[in-house]
Amino acid sequence: MAELHPSAPIATYDTPTPRWVSLLTDFGRPVVAAWVMIMCAPGEHHLGKLAGWNDTLAWGMAGVLAAYAGIAAAVATKRPKGAPGKFSAVAGAWLSLAAAMSAQPVSHMFVTGHWTAEPRPPVWLVVTVSCIPPLVLGHLLHLAATPVRGKAVTPVVTQEQQETAPVTPPPATAEQPAKATPPAAAPRHPVVPAGARLLPITTRPIAQTSPPPHTSAPITYDDPRCEAIRPLYDTGLRPGTKAMRAAIIDAGFTDCSDGIIRGTLRAEIERHEPHLAQLPPAPVAFSA
Repeated sequence: MAELHPSAPIATYDTPTPRWVSLLTDFGRPVVAAWVMIMCAPGEHHLGKLAGWNDTLAWGMAGVLAAYAGIAAAVATKRPKGAPGKFSAVAGAWLSLAAAMSAQPVSHMFVTGHWTAEPRPPVWLVVTVSCIPPLVLGHLLHLAATPVRGKAVTPVVTQEQQETAPVTPPPATAEQPAKATPPAAAPRHPVVPAGARLLPITTRPIAQTSPPPHTSAPITYDDPRCEAIRPLYDTGLRPGTKAMRAAIIDAGFTDCSDGIIRGTLRAEIERHEPHLAQLPPAPVAFSA
């Protein structure tokens, strides 16, 4: 069998937690806590009756011990180490746990007959159980009134925040005056020798080039009435039927139907120049 070298890495496997384990952990803890309080309640109720409370008020002993244990444990967990009240909360958590545990065997000793409450319960039991509620209340008020003053927490600054944070120079002190910002360097002019003749500087205007004119060949339409309609597109709008009819009549042609104007004449113009069909339509008043 081969031996592993001490420095050899050990393979670890991260196996997912089964679903039933997660459900048991999430829902099992509150169920167990509820059943524990239900099981402990009769013994604490019995001790309350032995101490002298009636049947109704004796049930408050179970609530007092359960609430005391929960509150003291929560406070002891949340208080930071070294904060005021940390030691008292931890001591109260252990005391509440001891009181809850001792209440059960003491009550069971009386119920099972090992101890007898006849003709009356022992004095130590009456005094101890009777002092529990005021002691619990006093300690809970002490925990609530104790301020939480933990140690100052130093903020953790990541390397990315250090790189992006602006750098602020430290303020100037009497021993170390602030450095004066040097004035901006004046523009340097060429040194002209004595007796040299300076020639005027002439600037040549930059020639502005314009796009070459459109040199496409003229369009020959099959229908001469298209020549009368084509100038209407120069406004940047697609002319309507009324405007095209008025242009045809003004050019000396006979009036024609709307279908010929739109379906024949305008279609021929836009077939030669397809971009004209993409122009926005002219308003009705403008077309008229």
